[in-house]
Amino acid sequence: MALHTEIGRTALDLLLPPHCAACDERVATAGQLCAVCFAATNFIAEPCCDRCGVGFAVAELGPTCQSCEANPPLFRQARGALTYDAQGRRLILPFKHADRPELAQVLAPHMARSGAALLHRADVLVPVPLHRRRLFSRRYNQAVLLAAELSRIAGLPILRDALARTKATASLGDSTPAEREQEVAGAFVVCPGREGNLAGRQILLIDDVMTSGATANACTMTLLQAGAAAVDVLVAARVPPPRAWVD
Repeated sequence: MALHTEIGRTALDLLLPPHCAACDERVATAGQLCAVCFAATNFIAEPCCDRCGVGFAVAELGPTCQSCEANPPLFRQARGALTYDAQGRRLILPFKHADRPELAQVLAPHMARSGAALLHRADVLVPVPLHRRRLFSRRYNQAVLLAAELSRIAGLPILRDALARTKATASLGDSTPAEREQEVAGAFVVCPGREGNLAGRQILLIDDVMTSGATANACTMTLLQAGAAAVDVLVAARVPPPRAWVD
């Protein structure tokens, strides 16, 4: 059976050669980035803020960023795989808005590397939910797809319906952190019957992008109120804060 599968995959690659996940360049294996796109992708590594995971330009800026010093987040730690810049958007935007769910398989391994410590201490993965209207129009929740891939990689269970988004929040766009916090306040609830699956557990919250952390904080508050022992956050991409947010 394995031989037949491999032959079938080889034949398919000859008919439809795999292309880079971010451009049209041919690659050896489906789901890969070509050498040029890989080199252009800014993967987040140390040094970074110990709390929110935003990348630092120089090591002397640690251990936490100015934003976390001024307003410590409710979550314990957050990590992101790559910077949400022009190259990062070439992966994230098609994943969210252009019906490219297969990009979860490209992003999740990078998330697993960036968030290895968080995955190691997690008991369960919880994806950030979409409001039902957005889920209906998009047809899938990208956070659920990422959580499913991370579950396969790390062998952790998922609570896909632990949280529900009861408020159809507006697009946050260029909103300030305070505006984002106000918009998502009270937007999340624990689904009935799920409290027992959260109480005393180490939760790893999964999402595609973190900007100010307002959504992660709102979800964290809801999970902690339901009895979770602690909440970490793992995202595919992290938006660098404008200087106006930290000055």
